[in-house]
Amino acid sequence: MKINGQFVEKILTKFIKEELSKFGYKKGILGISGGLDSSVCAFLAAKALKSGNVIGLIMPYGKTFSRDVKDAQDFAQNLGIKPRVIDISPMIDSYFSRYPTRNRITKGNKIARERMSILYDFSAREKALVLGTSNKTELLLGYGTIYGDMASAINPLGDLYKTQIRQLALYLGIPEKILKKKPTAGLWRGQTDEAELGLTYDKIDKILFHLVDKRKSKNEVISLGFEKENVEKIITLIKSSEFKRKLPPILKLSERTVGHDFLFPFDWDK
Repeated sequence: MKINGQFVEKILTKFIKEELSKFGYKKGILGISGGLDSSVCAFLAAKALKSGNVIGLIMPYGKTFSRDVKDAQDFAQNLGIKPRVIDISPMIDSYFSRYPTRNRITKGNKIARERMSILYDFSAREKALVLGTSNKTELLLGYGTIYGDMASAINPLGDLYKTQIRQLALYLGIPEKILKKKPTAGLWRGQTDEAELGLTYDKIDKILFHLVDKRKSKNEVISLGFEKENVEKIITLIKSSEFKRKLPPILKLSERTVGHDFLFPFDWDK
């Protein structure tokens, strides 16, 4: 679980630069929340592409997270990124005034998708590729909104567990006030990831590491001292969210089907 910060920084900045170049892009765009993951991604993007080629959108819902907005602005400016603040309250409130709900998760998902909709709009306006900020823990658990925060063109953080992101952030010198924040998807006031999941990221990542990276069975992981209930809960979350990690299924009818047989080979252009 321990990473080499210098090595990871090097390969991720190279990844960002090379992937954008493949698609003919020079600029990247991402949502900056004032949290750990987006701060690390913004740092890597600024180093890979130069600050002037990184667009950071801060998209609060009203004044619920005013402290995070300030942290995001300060951090972006320190990187040399000019942040743009877009209050999404008018869009969200207009929708739910017509189609009301008391379900906080339903509303939170709508908020996440509204943010991604704006990111892709600015992606087209600025010719900038959308950088994802979902980490490996979130992707494996399905702890994110499909076509919301889980959407992106490339995802530099997708193979790093949350606790590994924290290690990388320490190496990169991310401000302590961001490092110390309780992880939150920012969906409603007082919401935290660990409270909603019912486990700390430290415990989650250790269980995931043994299940996924070490390919241990449920019983083998339990024998290591992890509670059966927690291991089973994580396995259930992985299984139930598999659809979020795949392209929509396509029924194969032809000789070469998109996703099954055909992926564009970039060396055709060489």
